[in-house]
Amino acid sequence: MFRTCIGGQIELALMEHRHAKELFELIEASRAHLRPWMNWADQRRTQADVAMYVANALKQFALNQAVHTGIWEKGKLAGMINCGPIDWPNRAAPLEYWLGAPFQGRGIMTSSCRAMAEHAFGAMNLHRLKIACAEENRRSRAIPEKLGFTFEGVARDAEWLHDHFVNHAIYAMLQGARLNPPAGRLPA
Repeated sequence: MFRTCIGGQIELALMEHRHAKELFELIEASRAHLRPWMNWADQRRTQADVAMYVANALKQFALNQAVHTGIWEKGKLAGMINCGPIDWPNRAAPLEYWLGAPFQGRGIMTSSCRAMAEHAFGAMNLHRLKIACAEENRRSRAIPEKLGFTFEGVARDAEWLHDHFVNHAIYAMLQGARLNPPAGRLPA
């Protein structure tokens, strides 16, 4: 199973069936915050929906297709970061992430993305990681920019989000590139 600790305060761990209730509660509490950027916010409406998502995530992990991890801060589920679906012939995968509203703005996601990228380039031996963010989502775009991902451009009308198309800002990093070092300490 995948598990890593970051700075003693943050832990990334593979999502498991036992996490479904906690994940549902975090989504429910953060739904208004997530909905403007996440099309799945309307699809995971019940604990059963979230349990099905977790089951599919575990299946993808077992088939070596993706890694779906929860982000825990001091033992509380704060959000998720996923690497996948993995394109093994090209050794490439997207990174996708989100944080619950109370956990924003403290460096948790930047540290989590750094750890997942290090794992993807190291243990998984991937060659290319991509991050696609809604062009208007400045907070999400700040993550790859802080980490040193290369801005590759804008994919126009890349995603249907509830009732309109949004452009995606595309960032990528290749194996062997250096992630920018952390700017400061994680919160205590």
